[in-house]
Amino acid sequence: MSKKIITISREFGSGGRYIGEQVAKALNIPYYDKKIIAKAAEQSGLSEEFIEKKGEYSPIKSMFAYAFVGRDSTGASLDDYLFSVQRDIILDIAAQGSCVIVGRCADYILKEDPSCINIFIHGNMPEKTARIMSMYEKTEAEAVKLIKETDKKRAFNYKYYTDQKWGIAQNYTLCLNSSQITYEKCIEIIADLAK
Repeated sequence: MSKKIITISREFGSGGRYIGEQVAKALNIPYYDKKIIAKAAEQSGLSEEFIEKKGEYSPIKSMFAYAFVGRDSTGASLDDYLFSVQRDIILDIAAQGSCVIVGRCADYILKEDPSCINIFIHGNMPEKTARIMSMYEKTEAEAVKLIKETDKKRAFNYKYYTDQKWGIAQNYTLCLNSSQITYEKCIEIIADLAK
């Protein structure tokens, strides 16, 4: 297999992180998700907890509200600084060789890399809700609310930093519905595409 960078963007509850981990194992290549958080903490001096909370999720719900976020003398916010640190880490990781990177606008950051395959994993609400209820011990209503809030924050963060709409097919090489074709089939399709 020649060098392949696989980015996985995903709806909350769709199993995208699990699918990414399994693809990396199947291809015997490095997997990056939490490792990016640790690297960003090391390079920025920010806590891992802060980076995990802010790294993919906008804390605000509109562009108008973003105008009121605290900024330094250059006009950059702490969120902008964190995005810049994560961007540099993702570029460095991709330069080192084949890997799987989950989230953090990696598909956009690596859009000029011809070895990059960008995947979007989505799912049906009943299956995503059941997964979140099981994983986080939530009621059905709590799980649905958490899914909607998480995906809204991811979508806004993606829009702000890429000027593109999160989750639409033209931004990705392949979009897969993990509820309809199973996690195992998603893993098999992505791994085959990378070979």
